[in-house]
Parts: sequence; C-alpha cells; structure tokens
Amino acid sequence: MASDLVECHSGYTYAERPTALRWEGQRLPIETVEAAWRVPGGRRFRVRTEDGRVFELFYGELYDEWRVHPVSTPPPAAGPPPPEGL
Repeated sequence: MASDLVECHSGYTYAERPTALRWEGQRLPIETVEAAWRVPGGRRFRVRTEDGRVFELFYGELYDEWRVHPVSTPPPAAGPPPPEGL
C-alpha cells in the first residue's frame, strides 16, 4: 500500500492522529478518531470521515506503510419525497 493513503498529525512520534485518507480516488477528511490502539508492529485507528463512513486504519511501523479497510458505507442521501397519492 502507498504511504500517501493517509495524512496524519505527527508530534513527538509519527502517526499520532490521522487527519484524512484516500479511498477510491477521493480525499476524505476525518471527522473523528473513534478509537486508537497499539498492536504488535504498529498502530490501529477506527475513524469516521466527514461523510459518515467508518474505516479501520493500520500503520505498520516495520515497513512504514498504511492499510485502509472500510467498515461501513455512508448513510444514503435523502432523496426527494415520494409523489402525493402513493
């Protein structure tokens, strides 16, 4: 996976908090980090993007790579109301 899949804030260490990700050719800003934890070899994050999708991100420290896995799709957009009489 390419290292440009995830943009992140890095303070005293790299990959402290993801701020945006690339998915299907689109840049998706991250609205909130719902969970973050360390695992052997890296860090995992569960994030929600501004459009409501949830992703799980893994940063592998050994190979300096990100992996992005979708967890949920965005809620359906509200369509026009049905015609009267139906």
